[in-house]
Amino acid sequence: MDSTYSIIPKNSYVEIQSHNNLHSARSPLKTLVKLLPFDEERGYLYSSKNVNDRDDGFDNDRDLDFDNYPLIDGGSKTGPGISSAVFNLTTTIIGAGIMALQAAMKVLGLIPGFVLIILMGILSEISVELLPARIFLESCIIVNNAGVLVVYLIIMGDVMSGSLHHVGVFDQWLGNGVWDQRKLVILVAVVVFLAPLCVLERIDSLSLTSAASVALAIVFVVVACVIALIKLVEGKIDAPRMGPDFGSKKAILDLLVVIPIMTNAYVCHFNVQPIYNELEGRSPQKMNRVGRITTAVCIVVYAFTAVSGYLLFGQGTESDVLTNFDEDLGIRFSSALNYIVRVGYILHLVLVFPVVHFSLRQTVDALLLEGSAPLLESRKRSLGLTAILLVLIYFGSTMIPNIWTAFKFTGATTGMSLGFIFPSLIALRLGPHGGGLSIGENFLSWLMLTLAIVVGIVGVIGNIYGIKSQSE
Repeated sequence: MDSTYSIIPKNSYVEIQSHNNLHSARSPLKTLVKLLPFDEERGYLYSSKNVNDRDDGFDNDRDLDFDNYPLIDGGSKTGPGISSAVFNLTTTIIGAGIMALQAAMKVLGLIPGFVLIILMGILSEISVELLPARIFLESCIIVNNAGVLVVYLIIMGDVMSGSLHHVGVFDQWLGNGVWDQRKLVILVAVVVFLAPLCVLERIDSLSLTSAASVALAIVFVVVACVIALIKLVEGKIDAPRMGPDFGSKKAILDLLVVIPIMTNAYVCHFNVQPIYNELEGRSPQKMNRVGRITTAVCIVVYAFTAVSGYLLFGQGTESDVLTNFDEDLGIRFSSALNYIVRVGYILHLVLVFPVVHFSLRQTVDALLLEGSAPLLESRKRSLGLTAILLVLIYFGSTMIPNIWTAFKFTGATTGMSLGFIFPSLIALRLGPHGGGLSIGENFLSWLMLTLAIVVGIVGVIGNIYGIKSQSE
């Protein structure tokens, strides 16, 4: 007779929870019985504690830390399906990073830039599959996410009110006036458009906005590619440089920081666990499928965007390529296409912003208010944290000059740490307890760890030297 039961592997554990009356007015006392991984001499290690005790029912006397096992959660398995998870994870990745890839390709050249986009996407997807369920990397997540959100606001200011060398949308529409003031434009965007989305308490509430943001990103890619193709057919595009430029000190300094910038474009690891927790019928295999689909989509979007943007603007490509779309493109309907690209991508960033903010708020709460009730159970605390974070991010966006500066530092430090260093370290540490890594997994973990450390150090040195050179 067929059975729905399956054998429990030796290296896994089972949680059995007994609950008092769920309708009791008082919070019920829960007893946790945990069968920990198999010990060859004593069998399964038994642990029984009240969940309300400190340590959350885990036996801290043991050397093994089961909070760090990959993608383990004891909650409900009902929630959004794979498509919603892919939209949320894709939205996390395709944000401001796509705007800096064209400038990165200008530094690397067409062929190395294209190859590196694909390579960084593959390595990022591998590191997502190594990522543990709960890792104590709050400080890195906070710095990375806050930096990314600051970059989003900088882009909104650049596009809508203009930058040093480019005209903003409002200036083109309405002329110069109070409505064109950069700080005011960003403040209105935060209060009117971003705050209402940021107060949502669950990430699956953002599934529809995530789908819309991915659609807007695809519109940007399609329009940019069509423009580049038309100009290429008409012979209006100069031959691109195929390799990196070593002809000046500035070019060499840019080479030192360009890989961290491209790495930052793929960092999504801070949202993997929240998306996994709300995935319907979740399992590590299902989440890996989500990660692979997401990576494939992002590689295609990034590659087409970077190549088309670099072909269009060549050596004049700005660190924020959207600002390049204020000039005549040399084709019919140039003005209308410029507006579609710029305004459409600003709407995309508005929809991406709350997804990244969600993880930032959750992490700040876990770091500063450890031991408090879950954020979902405290609406006032959630609203207070949201307001404080938005104020700080707003002031940050008024002080940082451009997105290239922000990406250089976050990419070389927190982006590299979250994307590659910590997943590799934890996979290597937990390998002996989780059944062991295969030879290939072990090699990839060490490879990513070594490359990430070297690239991060080189990137930081390049940033410091670049700042020193500019001051001189």
